Amino acid sequence: MKILRTVHTVYGFFIFILLFILLFPFLLIPIIFPSQFKLTGIINRAWAKLLFILVFLPYEVECRSKLNPKREYIFCPNHFSYLDIPAMGLNPVNAIFVGKNDMEKVPLFGFMYRKLHLTVDRGSLRSRGNTVLNSLKAIDDGKSLVIYPEGGIVSHNPPHVSPFKDGAFRTAIEKQISIVPVTIPFNWIILPDNKPLRLHRGNVKVIFHEPIETKGLTIADVKRLKHQVHMVIASELDKQKNES
Repeated sequence: MKILRTVHTVYGFFIFILLFILLFPFLLIPIIFPSQFKLTGIINRAWAKLLFILVFLPYEVECRSKLNPKREYIFCPNHFSYLDIPAMGLNPVNAIFVGKNDMEKVPLFGFMYRKLHLTVDRGSLRSRGNTVLNSLKAIDDGKSLVIYPEGGIVSHNPPHVSPFKDGAFRTAIEKQISIVPVTIPFNWIILPDNKPLRLHRGNVKVIFHEPIETKGLTIADVKRLKHQVHMVIASELDKQKNES
């Protein structure tokens, strides 16, 4: 069984890279012409769907409320698995990612990620500050953001959600835009954060909850907003675990 899982994992990684190479010429369009940034979300969506189909991982996207593609949102998903990144590519709203700068080191992929998304060195106060400023500017430019509020894969006991960082919530309040909690319930089972990484059979599911409005909120409300989003995701994880 371990051999089959290893083969499946290597095959999945190969498909991921192959799709990236095939789609890279199209990703150059929003890189060269930044006004075409919405293509990033469209291409990411195609990449994610093709990846899950070709790697034999059925996927399901559930939207609890209709999302307006003309509005800006900050999407806050739980993060237990590397599979959460392509899973958020299924986002029905075109969005860019805010993620660790480690990806910048990957040849070619790092170039694309640095040009189209926002990166942060979490160990650098200056980098974190610049990322906040860049996030505010991105929203002003009409972009929605995907921010993993746990700050990475940090939970040692999935599906227990780790405490959230403030950044996503401060940004949402600063710009008075909605936060969308996102629950990804099963990726930690399909691709656990263990060494060596091995894919398991399972269904990828992404749940987009109803947007939480921030109009009228102030920085004093960050803690309450953060708790509200945390509770939505944690409750859904418990529900999905009990139903599975």
